[in-house]
Amino acid sequence: MSKTLRYGFIGCGMMGQEHLRNLAMIKGTEVIAIYEPDAAMRSESARLVPKARFAESEEEVIRAEDVDALVITSPNYLHSRQLERISTIRPIPVLVEKPVCTSLEQIRALQRLDTNYPSPIWVAMEYRYMPPISRLVEEVHNGVALGKITSLSIREHRYPFLTKIGDWNRFNENTGGTLVEKCCHFFDLMCFILQSEPVRVYGSGAQNLNHLDEHYDGRVPDILDNAFVVVDFASKQRAMLELNMFADGSWFQESIVVVGSQAKVECQIPGPTRFWPKESLGESPTPQLTLSPRDPKGPKTLEVPVDPKLLEAGDHNGSTFYQHERFARVLRGEQSVEVTLQDGLKAVLIGLAVHRSIETGEAIDLTRGEYRIS
Repeated sequence: MSKTLRYGFIGCGMMGQEHLRNLAMIKGTEVIAIYEPDAAMRSESARLVPKARFAESEEEVIRAEDVDALVITSPNYLHSRQLERISTIRPIPVLVEKPVCTSLEQIRALQRLDTNYPSPIWVAMEYRYMPPISRLVEEVHNGVALGKITSLSIREHRYPFLTKIGDWNRFNENTGGTLVEKCCHFFDLMCFILQSEPVRVYGSGAQNLNHLDEHYDGRVPDILDNAFVVVDFASKQRAMLELNMFADGSWFQESIVVVGSQAKVECQIPGPTRFWPKESLGESPTPQLTLSPRDPKGPKTLEVPVDPKLLEAGDHNGSTFYQHERFARVLRGEQSVEVTLQDGLKAVLIGLAVHRSIETGEAIDLTRGEYRIS
C-alpha cells in the first residue's frame, strides 16, 4: 500500500460526491480515477476533485494500477454485478455503498464471493457512525446503566425519496424496495446494538401518498412510503421500526430508544438542514442523548454536537467522515473491517423478508426457508 491512499470511484452521483467531500478532509488520501456515465454528475465531481481522471468504463478504474482501493457509489441494482466483476479482474479493497445488493439471488452470489475474496470489503452503513448513535451504542454495550436490555425501537420521520439520475430509485426492481433501500441501515443497527441474530420479522406497510402522481414510460412508482416492522431476536429481545417518508416537518428525523431493566437511553437526530428555509437554520437543534433511569427518576440529556465542517460535507451528521477514517485505517493495516459484507447481506435479507411479510400478511421465519440467515 502506498503512503498516500489512492482511491477509484465507480459511480459518483449525489452520494458519491458526499464521499469525495469527506475524503478531502482525511490526510493521506487522494481520488485518482472516477467512472461516472452522467455528464452533469461528472462535471460536479470534477469540480470537487479537479486532479482526478475520468475513465470510460468501470473496468478501466478496476484495472488502474495506481488505485489502491475502490469506492462503489452507483445505483443499488449495480452493486452486486460490480463486486463480482472486481473479484474476477482485480480483487482489491472495496468500500461499497448500502444496500450491497437488491435480491435473494444476489445475496447468495455475494455469499459465495465472500468466501474467497482476498481483500477487505466494507459496506457503507453510515448510521453506525453518527455521533449520537455512537454514544448510544457505548451506553448499551458498556452494560452498566441500562441493566438487561429488552427492546429497541427506531423511528424515522423524513422527507420523500429524492430525484436521482434516470429516476432509478422510483421502482422496487432497482432499489430492492424501501425496506431495503432506506431501512437496511436500521436493520443493521438493530443487529449491531443488540448483538444477536434476528429470527422472525413481521411488517405492515403501504404507498399512501408519495410519487403516485409521477409517471415514467407509463409506469407509476411502486416504492412504499410508510411501514411498521417488528423483529424478534434469538436473545428474546425485540426491535421495532416506524418509517414515514412524508413526515418531513419535524426537526428530529430519527429517534432511537433502547430500554433495559434499569433505564432507557434515547438519541434524537435532526435531518439535513439543507431542506429547511434559511430563516430557520439558526433554530436547528443539536443531536442529543437522554438517559432516563428508573431510580432515581429524572432524565439526563447530553447534547452531542457535530463539527459544522462535517455537516457541510454531507447529509449524514458527520458519519461518512468517521467511516472513511476507519476504512483508511483498514487499508493501512491498522484495524479490521467493522461492517463486513456479511453484515450488509444480513441487513438486505431482513429488508427483503419484511417486504415479503407485507405482501403475504404473514410473519417470516429467518431460521429456515429461502429467507434463512446463514
